[in-house]
Amino acid sequence: MSIALVLGGGAGLGWAHIGVVRELEAAGIDIGVLTGTSIGGVVSIAFASGRLDILEELAQSASSMRSVLRYLGPNWRPGSVLSGKAIAKLIEEHLGDLTFESLNIPTAVVAADLLSGDAVILDSGPVGDAIHATIALPGIFQPVVHEGMILSDGGAVMPVPVTPARAMADGRPIVAINLQGDYIARRAAVGIKDGEDAKLTTLSVVRSATGLMLSKLARLSLDQDPPDLELRLPVGHIDTSNFTRAEDLIEIGRREAVKAIPEIERLIDG
Repeated sequence: MSIALVLGGGAGLGWAHIGVVRELEAAGIDIGVLTGTSIGGVVSIAFASGRLDILEELAQSASSMRSVLRYLGPNWRPGSVLSGKAIAKLIEEHLGDLTFESLNIPTAVVAADLLSGDAVILDSGPVGDAIHATIALPGIFQPVVHEGMILSDGGAVMPVPVTPARAMADGRPIVAINLQGDYIARRAAVGIKDGEDAKLTTLSVVRSATGLMLSKLARLSLDQDPPDLELRLPVGHIDTSNFTRAEDLIEIGRREAVKAIPEIERLIDG
């Protein structure tokens, strides 16, 4: 029996998913279903298409903020501040020929419809369109208009998408990777320190509050629809907006996956 693997959202922290998937694969654990939100959706599709090497190479190449910023670029239209045109070009170049139906593993990614407020499960048609939708961070990247919906980053409604995995799992154990569960370390990472002498800035307060909301939303979602196993990765000491720590994050993912493999094997054995 294989597992259904759920990869949660977390912007730059999502490089840790690469380490998790690599270690599960090395241990001979078969991943039979994949679901992902935001960066988790990107890693899901890259693995399901056999192109994780390309994504890992891209992650490792983002060694400085300058190298990251060249993928973004300003956007002069209402709706976002960054265009992400270079990212769109990369997606088209490496994944533009793919559809969900052509993937090696049944896969779904999650976006949020800003009109209805609903989670939208994307599991058919071109994967490029779905990636654009699931990573469309509100106010950062342009949302995707699709079939009468305005699709934005799925982390707003389902940061760890267990529900679609359950619908696809067909009895497989569900293993969920939560990047949002390390709030205390994240709070400190953006500058919210303990003590009366802590120096607060507007940006640190906003970023900490945003991290808190995502952490609580992930916890609520997982409590309402719990997986068979949740891995809460200790990645909060790295800022979510920092895409330059791929090596560290991949190693964290590998380490935590190794610890969890005996429990995953017990779940598979029933």
